[in-house]
Amino acid sequence: MSQFDGSNSDRGGQRPESSTPRLICIGDPSLAPATHDSLDVVPVRSASEAFDELECGDVVGIWIARDQLPQIGEVRGIAQSGAMLRDMPEGVALLDADMRVLWANRRLLKWAGRDEQTPMGMNFYALLGEPEIMGPDFCPFHTALAIADESNSTLHTADNRYFQVHAAPIHYPDATKQLIVTVGDITDEIMQQQKLAAIHQAGRELADIRPAEIFMMEVDERIELLKDNIRHYLSDLLNYEFIEIRLLEHATGNLMPLLSVGIDQEAADRKLLAHPQGNGITGYVAATGVSYICADVVNDPLFIPGVQGSRSSLTVPLILHDQVLGTLNVESPEPHAFGDTDLQFLEIFARDIALALNTLELLVAQKANTAQQSCDAIHSAVAMPVDEILNDAVNLMEDYIGHGGEMADRLRRILQNTRDIKRTIQQIGQKMTPLEAVPAGSRSPQDEVLRGQRVLVVDADEKVREDAHQLLERYGCIVETASKGDEAVLMVRGLGSGESYDVVISDIQLPDYSGYQLMLRLGERMDRVPMILMQGFGYDPGHSIVKARQNGLHPKGVLYKPFRLDQLIDVVRTILLANQPELAEGCSDAVPDPAKKQQNETSGAS
Repeated sequence: MSQFDGSNSDRGGQRPESSTPRLICIGDPSLAPATHDSLDVVPVRSASEAFDELECGDVVGIWIARDQLPQIGEVRGIAQSGAMLRDMPEGVALLDADMRVLWANRRLLKWAGRDEQTPMGMNFYALLGEPEIMGPDFCPFHTALAIADESNSTLHTADNRYFQVHAAPIHYPDATKQLIVTVGDITDEIMQQQKLAAIHQAGRELADIRPAEIFMMEVDERIELLKDNIRHYLSDLLNYEFIEIRLLEHATGNLMPLLSVGIDQEAADRKLLAHPQGNGITGYVAATGVSYICADVVNDPLFIPGVQGSRSSLTVPLILHDQVLGTLNVESPEPHAFGDTDLQFLEIFARDIALALNTLELLVAQKANTAQQSCDAIHSAVAMPVDEILNDAVNLMEDYIGHGGEMADRLRRILQNTRDIKRTIQQIGQKMTPLEAVPAGSRSPQDEVLRGQRVLVVDADEKVREDAHQLLERYGCIVETASKGDEAVLMVRGLGSGESYDVVISDIQLPDYSGYQLMLRLGERMDRVPMILMQGFGYDPGHSIVKARQNGLHPKGVLYKPFRLDQLIDVVRTILLANQPELAEGCSDAVPDPAKKQQNETSGAS
């Protein structure tokens, strides 16, 4: 029998080859049972040495002297601690200084696919299939041993799982170094972080249109690109198969379809309003601005079917600057298919969609505004020269009246072509800036009464004539100007058969005669002169206004310089309605509205 001097014991488990079964003894081997005569007794000093000897397969048992036993309570605590470690929801392992596994609990072995068989001596990384070390510490075990403190890292396995590893060193009195390692499965957390990052990236790319693309693409093409991007990210990133997006028309409350994927055509074409009752969940969300999870359509009175066999839905508002722009709805054939995580992801993406829609609207409005400004600038540049051509042409016509008919016909064609030039510029501007492409608050005011009405402005001041073009043409009027009374008379005479000016605005004092005298001369050619006279405050040396009123001037047909835009528009509308009562039919705004007057004044000021 070996003596209790540890001569046959070795920490590495190495010993001379022997065919005799061995009994490990912790304590005095002379006190061991009598059966030890047929065994090779191997005395050790501690339980740690005993476990080292167990690595050899010929050990039949361990004998512990009574004086080496711990207290019964301590033994029970050790047993309970072992049971708790074994069944913990996190992985736990004991490693030696070479990162070899000495013990692992059930959870870690399950994650490693080891069926609860502890792979004694196996490298920890090999146990988990050589995962990728993502940091922050790329060698947490060596670091923990080197600095005698805890260290952390994240592992990514081949089956796309993520584990958080925490290593803490254990130092024994005999200088043995071991590591307690806890392992947590953070796959769901990492996946959510990655998904959130992908959603934010997708949101940035929704309206990421470069200047060259903006220049080359029409409005409809940009809308289709945005719809394709939304469809792609909702389907491929968020895995939604049934999608519907509607945009809210704030003026009418209609929810207009923008995009539908997998939605029944009848449901996609259904008219819905932003109202909490009778318009489904979409109408409720648009009216309240609050997201809505329908867990089971069977038990939800708000739900209106959009997909055959749909059992649950999730609807979120598209909100920008606290204003609802529309709704985003997804559906599933499974009940209770959407939870708080789905709601969070969809609300985040909905904000990005709202921003993209706003960016697109800004691009469209900016393009429309630029086109409108360009046309206005062109029209402003040619308006006065065109008037000069008209004035010269009608003067020349006077010289050829009664003479060569061919020359008079040519002059009439010049007049017509000159007027067509102005009209063409206006029409091009309207086509380049359609009303639906311009926000309601930025649209040029198109008055139902003023639109298409022909106005002649007579004033020696060129600035007044330029302002007449700029202001009245914004309201749809066709404006021509003259600098003195004789030119105005010739302009009226030069109109074709059946044509006339709907309003004539004249200064009370022209270079050749007064506004009242102009009114009389025009009366020789017009059954009723739709006259408006302009004067400075208190300036009417010839009493033109008094005389004009005595000869048919409308009581409100006077403008006092300087006048505001709303005053000009109101007087022009009054004269038009007085001379053309039929304009009031079908016109909801025939009587000037003070609120609208203020709005028009503001528009003019801007």
